[in-house]
Amino acid sequence: MANKGLQLLGFTLSLLGLIGLIVGTILPQWKMSAYVGDNIITAIAMYQGLWMSCAFQSTGQMQCKVYDSILQLDSSLQATRALMIVAILLTVAGLGVASMGMKCTNCGGDDKVKKSRIAMTGGIVLLVGALCSIVACAWFTNRIVQDFYNPFTPVNTKYEFGAAIFIAWAGAFLDIMGGGMLAASCPKGKSSPKYPKSSRPPSSSKEYV
Repeated sequence: MANKGLQLLGFTLSLLGLIGLIVGTILPQWKMSAYVGDNIITAIAMYQGLWMSCAFQSTGQMQCKVYDSILQLDSSLQATRALMIVAILLTVAGLGVASMGMKCTNCGGDDKVKKSRIAMTGGIVLLVGALCSIVACAWFTNRIVQDFYNPFTPVNTKYEFGAAIFIAWAGAFLDIMGGGMLAASCPKGKSSPKYPKSSRPPSSSKEYV
């Protein structure tokens, strides 16, 4: 019963992690313009995401532009986009596999050991997807930090962390926790029945010399 609750909790956390990864990937606020130096007071806030860049004006209007060509993007953005897509696909696949091996579902047959192995496989796939998202977020975060502290970067083009990257980080860690709980559903091998050693009953007749 405890293992069943652990699987259900892991599946729920992974599902929330998937939602976080999707929302974080879609939102354009991966990095936002930093208010440093002479850029403290400005009427426009710039945002850049994986798919588009946006300009938020003080009047409340936001204008976004989708990136025209993939080849014009820098390598870090291309790698982050690819890794996030792979992470989402692996998370979806891991949830599908794990759902067939959970004890609260009827898929995968009645063999408890087989279902536990299926759930464990789904958890491992979820962990791989979470690893891809962590690499993507860490790569993008490192690039923001490097550009921010680079003395040759103009002040008005410096960026800091946006809300979307924190959502992606949260989704990745939820995915890790959920995948770890599902991967902990290690199958217990069927123990072979142990029979007591047969002992010969004592002879009822005694031989006398």
